[in-house]
Formats: sequence, structure tokens, C-alpha cells
Amino acid sequence: MKQSCKYALLVPTSMGLRLCPDAGQPIAASDTFRLQATSAETNVASVVSYLGLPVKVLTSFVAGSPFASFIKQSLRSRGMDFEGPEVPQGGPWGYRHQINVADSGFGSRGPRVWNDRAGEVGRTLDSKDFDLERIFGAEGVQIVHLSGLVAALSPQTGQFCLDIVRTAKKYGTLVSFDLNYRASFWEGREAELRAIFTEICEKADILMGNEEDFQLALGISGPEAGGCGLTAKMDGFKNMIALVSGKFPGVKVFATTLREVIDTGEHNWGALLRCDGKWFTAEPRRIHVLDRIGGGDGFAGGLLYGLLKGWEAEKCLQFGWAAGALATTFLTDYAQPADEAQIWSIWSGNARVQR
Repeated sequence: MKQSCKYALLVPTSMGLRLCPDAGQPIAASDTFRLQATSAETNVASVVSYLGLPVKVLTSFVAGSPFASFIKQSLRSRGMDFEGPEVPQGGPWGYRHQINVADSGFGSRGPRVWNDRAGEVGRTLDSKDFDLERIFGAEGVQIVHLSGLVAALSPQTGQFCLDIVRTAKKYGTLVSFDLNYRASFWEGREAELRAIFTEICEKADILMGNEEDFQLALGISGPEAGGCGLTAKMDGFKNMIALVSGKFPGVKVFATTLREVIDTGEHNWGALLRCDGKWFTAEPRRIHVLDRIGGGDGFAGGLLYGLLKGWEAEKCLQFGWAAGALATTFLTDYAQPADEAQIWSIWSGNARVQR
């Protein structure tokens, strides 16, 4: 891990808004909604920033937008530095921050999500708007975490992510990549995006994603475990990584989460980690869920926090599992840990009052 850096973690992202109906009600049956600033990448970074490590966000804003001001204030409240261009709206039919409308579901009624990304300002992210030499060279970053969501937003953001990865490697920054494959982003762009994702993986030190992410984003087909359930998923992921690790020998860490939904408020939650060729498992066990959105991001944030702290691999996995479980207890889609002890209490199963 590179030392003497201004930032422990850096995330490029397209910031948006999440609208959530109150009291677990469906979207169409609601007239009262909560508003929050959101992105998958800042969900990850929030675990790190709330626990006191310095975080930097690279993004873009709609100039003069009250929602841009709302997003900036949210990032400040989470202890994050940010920078990015102020993009002129271009009139009422121009740019805006994307909107994610999501209910939490209740009991046997699962959550539903509606993405409204028309005119998304994050699609304009461009390396020319950032001094990457200053950020990675003069200021210094220990880990940069990228998501396939940003890499696939537009041809421009794909190049933006490649430029970030190339500069990060030049200055000794570790690269973390969550593949986050989305079929709707890839339609008609398969060859273009596969080339971008493959180069990022070739330069990555840490890769996250489930078996399907690796198959669809990288075009790698491999043996699948027989049967069904979480045990079969674990076997399938291990078989896939055995193939992926041969194609990307520079990757030291592979990780994924495992989830079995019993009902909206109760899941079996597990995780797998391969570090330097050795497997570690957080066996699936029951967690209680207030809002499931962001659990995987919480896991990624907890895992990266452990790596930044220099912990052994198994401890990083356990902390990631517990940080993901913590995220599902918040109405925000990011975890807001009070301290490390709160996360470890979830790992140990201690839900008693703390005085």
C-alpha cells in the first residue's frame, strides 16, 4: 500500500438523487417521499469516510441546480472532499442529476426500483476536467475504486475510467473494480465495453462481482456448480475465479457477496474472498433488513477499509460482511457507522444496548 497520501480512497462517480416512499409503501401508492443524495461509488466510500479516513470524489454537477447544492452538502456531511466541473444545464431539456425511485418493500412484497437517467450529467465526465497528475502524483491516493456503472455510462465515461486507471498505476495507487454489469447499459455496445472492462481488469489489484458479472462483462464462460442455493453459488464463484485469475494474474483480491432472500425483512447474508490464492468464507447467516439497497456497496466499503488498515484477509472479509449488514439497517443506501466497534458488534451478533 502506497504511503504518505492525501487520500486513502478515491471514487469517480455520477451523483444522483434517490426518492423513497415513507413507511415501506409502494411508489404508486405514495404521496410522501424522502430525498437523499446517492451513487453506488459514494455508498462504498461512506464506510471509509465515516470511520475517519480521507476520501475524494470525482464527479460533475449541474451548474446552479439546487439539487447539485443538496448533493454537495450531503458529501460534506459524510466527510468527503469532492471536485468536478459545473456543467451548464442547457435549458429545461438539458442536463440533470439522475433520479433513482425505490421503495423498500415489505414482508412478502419485494422492493421495486425505477431508474430515470435521461440527461444524466454524469455521462459528461471527462479526464480533461480533472488534473489527474496532481491528484495521483502530487496529492496521492492509496486506492481508487471504480464501478462498471460509471465505466458504461457513455463512451466518454469509459475513456475517463481508463485514464484514471492508467494514471493510478503510474503512481502506485491500487485499483479496485466492481464490475456491476447492467444489460441495459451494454445493449449495442458489447465489443466497446468488453474492451474497456478487460483493460481495467488487467490493471486491477482488487476485483468484485458475482459469477454473472464476470461471464457477461468479460465474456468468460466456465464450469458451473450443480444444484441450487447459496452453496452452489459459492462453488460456481470459486470455479469462475479459478479461470479469471489465470487471465488476470495481477489481481490479488477477488470478492463477492451472497444473498438469499427469505422475505423483505430477513435475508441470509454471506461473502467470499480470495486473497493471494487462498479462499476465505463468511458463511451465510440471517440478518434483519430495513432497506436492502446498498448492502453490497457496504460490503465493498468495509473490505476496502480493512485493506487500507493493513488487516489480514480474513479480518477484512468479516468487516466487509458486517459493514454490508449494517448498511441494510439504514434508510439511506449507505452505511453510517459510528465506529469500528459498531461494525464488529454486528459480526459477533451482539445487538444489546451500548451505554
